[in-house]
Amino acid sequence: NLSFILQTSFNEMLKAQKQKQICSYIIAPFVAGQLDFCLKHLDVFTPVLLGFNPVHMARSEPMQDCSFHFKDIAEMMAAEQRHKKAFVLNPVLGAEAISGSSRMKGGSATKIILESILLAGHEATFRGKRMTPECISAWITASEMVHETTYSHSDELATLIHQAGESLQMNAHVYYIGWQTLGIIGLTDASECIPTYGADFDDIRGFINNEFIIGHKDFVETILPSLSQNDMMLFLFAVNDDLHEVTALADQVRRRTSNLHAIAHDLEKFTIPVSKNEVFFQQRQRWELSTKWCLNAISTGAHVLKGKVYMNDMIDLRVTNSKLYRRAINILQRFTGCSKSECERALLRAIYSTDDLSEDMTSADVWKHTDAANRRDRVRTRLFIFSIKDYLILIFKRIFTLTKNSR
Repeated sequence: NLSFILQTSFNEMLKAQKQKQICSYIIAPFVAGQLDFCLKHLDVFTPVLLGFNPVHMARSEPMQDCSFHFKDIAEMMAAEQRHKKAFVLNPVLGAEAISGSSRMKGGSATKIILESILLAGHEATFRGKRMTPECISAWITASEMVHETTYSHSDELATLIHQAGESLQMNAHVYYIGWQTLGIIGLTDASECIPTYGADFDDIRGFINNEFIIGHKDFVETILPSLSQNDMMLFLFAVNDDLHEVTALADQVRRRTSNLHAIAHDLEKFTIPVSKNEVFFQQRQRWELSTKWCLNAISTGAHVLKGKVYMNDMIDLRVTNSKLYRRAINILQRFTGCSKSECERALLRAIYSTDDLSEDMTSADVWKHTDAANRRDRVRTRLFIFSIKDYLILIFKRIFTLTKNSR
């Protein structure tokens, strides 16, 4: 969770300077509701909407228990931006490596942007430094160096991708063992694989030092005893972590498997243009970004090798929200050539496990469909294979249409 990582980093920075730890985060699944509340209290809040699409492309479909659409809120934010009461940050990043997988470019850009904004606020408030566009640009540009350094190790990354792919193909597992915020990066990457690639909970898992259930101790007690040579182990740490602890745990793992790898960071790279007191925290943030790029590449490539991606589309995603519901329909359209309405009906037959859709089913809001899909076990398998019958119906309709047109 990027919010949790940012809170942790900046509170540690404040603590080191004997300042009150004022950073906090909220889990806000209903973004539009949060922004709507802030827009109604502009004397207290300055809402900021961060995304990577133009405002006019915001969704205008109904939301559960809500009288407005997300597009309404986005347009209100854009209007208030003219008065500098609210702000919309939506840079164009270009296409993602995997269609719709916004965690790679979008997630990384979010981290870079938020860290730059928070660092500017920190420097201005607690160090009395005057912030200029040049200062912020320098921080953002520093990320380019992280990018260059990270991908200068493409050969090593390719090896890790291949190894992770082999593990998943053999129905084995990939385990991230991380320290401090690098461990959180591992947990985040692992959790994203479930909705993105339809992965099982145990396919790729993360563990972090000193955390309940997901801690190293839990890994040693619950996973290590059954670890096999087919399972891939990936340690995530930096030179200022407890290297004795890293070595001790690595020794335990080696007794079970030689399939052990590491992403380790030192102090020779990623020089940061900030004061000496803050070098440690900024260095850590750059290590986080580098680790994120590495793990995104590894988990994405591994699932490609397992067959979870076809022609740049994620074909085994879970239909857990309206965005993924629409994406599922678009994927069916692309691969069958059938109309949107035909593909949506096929999708609904899969969700409700029936060939005879009722009026209530076809007229329901999208959130009701995704709610029904979420209550079903492994519904995603039916969503894209859905049934031989449905697939043949769509294909034969397409063939009939092409034959009719050719006459």
